Amino acid sequence: MELQRLFGANVRHHRKAKGWTLEKLSEQVGVSRETIGKIERGKAAPLFETAEKIAAALEVPTIVLFGANSAPGNGDRARSLTDINGTLSRMNDEQLARAAKMLKAFLG
Repeated sequence: MELQRLFGANVRHHRKAKGWTLEKLSEQVGVSRETIGKIERGKAAPLFETAEKIAAALEVPTIVLFGANSAPGNGDRARSLTDINGTLSRMNDEQLARAAKMLKAFLG
């Protein structure tokens, strides 16, 4: 289940980075908007073929969507980073900018 959430958060992050709507990605992949929404929320796992189509549409290696660039290992740190990534991916641009400012202030 954690892999589903991570995959979905990464899809949402890369989709938003391209400025795409759910509709745009669903058109590019050939699945419904609802399917993409469920994948992004971690409520559905895509078929491998669909995962590859999503990665191709977003122009990222498929393995990146599965968290290849995430923190290594298991445990609390990896779980926390996965949760934070999921939260950040759900933010709109304004919220993300505020969160970035807060982190910079917090880290000094």
